[in-house]
Amino acid sequence: MVSAIVSFLVVFVLVAAGGILLSYRQNMVHRITQAINPAPVHQKMTLRSLIHDTASSIGNVTQQFRHVLPKSQNDISATRARLNRAGYRNDAAVNILNGSKVLVPLLLCIVALVTGWGKLNPFLVYLLALGIGFLAPDFWLDRKIKGRQSRIRRGLPDVLDMLVVCTEAGLSLDQATARTAEELSKARPDICDELGIVVLEQRAGRARSEAWKQMAERTDVDSLRSLVSMLVQSERFGTSIAKTMRTHADAMRVKRIQEIEEMAAKTHVKLVFPLVLFIFPSVFLVTLGPAIIQAMESFGQNNH
Repeated sequence: MVSAIVSFLVVFVLVAAGGILLSYRQNMVHRITQAINPAPVHQKMTLRSLIHDTASSIGNVTQQFRHVLPKSQNDISATRARLNRAGYRNDAAVNILNGSKVLVPLLLCIVALVTGWGKLNPFLVYLLALGIGFLAPDFWLDRKIKGRQSRIRRGLPDVLDMLVVCTEAGLSLDQATARTAEELSKARPDICDELGIVVLEQRAGRARSEAWKQMAERTDVDSLRSLVSMLVQSERFGTSIAKTMRTHADAMRVKRIQEIEEMAAKTHVKLVFPLVLFIFPSVFLVTLGPAIIQAMESFGQNNH
């Protein structure tokens, strides 16, 4: 059993190493060609480009394992929607995620074999390695989705303020959206990225309401959904879009303040457990310890 696992892991490592070498082959050929026939524009090898090449090489290796896990079209669509919420829109992202569910468990098995943990209880250790390795990419993706949604939720009031300023200055909503995505791209990159997609979809011919609804579906943020609903209703009934967005921005700020006050009110309850488990025993030991020692000494003297 152990010899079969070792043989399989050795073959896997050799295949992975071969895949990495083959993926680097194109870059090597390009560098040799540039050395023989230098182009007029030279690009320096920086740390960022090296990290990008390494990540693409690992992605190419990971994609080789995408066919190991059978996936239906519905599962692929759901996975692509989750990746879009996390900000990964590359076509190879689904294959990389599915391949990592095979590659990560094998790497954990290799770690357990090299470190010697597998000798303690081979069945349990390798079972845990396979289970954790299979679920780890999904947990990582969920954390990425929650982090991006939180950043979009925090940046939405600033974006609304910028949209209000642009619309009150005389720009249309489409022009204000493009200007906001350009101006706040450094401060709020996540939501400005979504606004940029909305601008591109509108330029491609999609209706404004459909483009905004699609952004709400991609991000899956409640506050953004309510904003899109308000914009659609404002456009349908002909009310002022600037006033609608200003009202929504004020409501979001009030909601944020209420959430912060709620979190502050919960701290009293959360402090009960560390107080009871850690602080109160130490206080009792310091205050009652000397008295208990003196009482024990006095009782011992009385017995003698």
